Amino acid sequence: MYGTSAVAAQRLAVGLTILRVIVGILFIAHGAQKLFVFGLGGVIGMFGQMHVPLPAISAPLVAFVELLGGVALVIGLFTRIAAILLGCDMLGAILFVHGRNGLFLPNGYEYALTLLAVNVALVISGPGAYAIDDRLWSFRRPVTV
Repeated sequence: MYGTSAVAAQRLAVGLTILRVIVGILFIAHGAQKLFVFGLGGVIGMFGQMHVPLPAISAPLVAFVELLGGVALVIGLFTRIAAILLGCDMLGAILFVHGRNGLFLPNGYEYALTLLAVNVALVISGPGAYAIDDRLWSFRRPVTV
């Protein structure tokens, strides 16, 4: 009943939950910073200075994707959709801002690349068993005996 596969499945579920929650908190913090500390006008100006395309559109989009996508990751709701959007956000950060600065921080792309990889992994694996998605969509899973 509680064989090796059950233990492995539980460990995977816990690991995915830790990954989702921590990365979600980071995105919430960055989205909240853009919205409530810098303000949309400040972020639009910053995006313009960094030569991000269409800053009046991309800045609010990024801010809301980070904030709401982060919340989605934390609670595990629409996780794959949120991870796709957040992954695109990080790809844009690499291509338009950090890529020209090399790999290493403080200005390089290593942090954005790590967050991109985490989001790709969440798209592939899904949110894990301890997510709202798992409860809502569990009827779609095949029954195993």
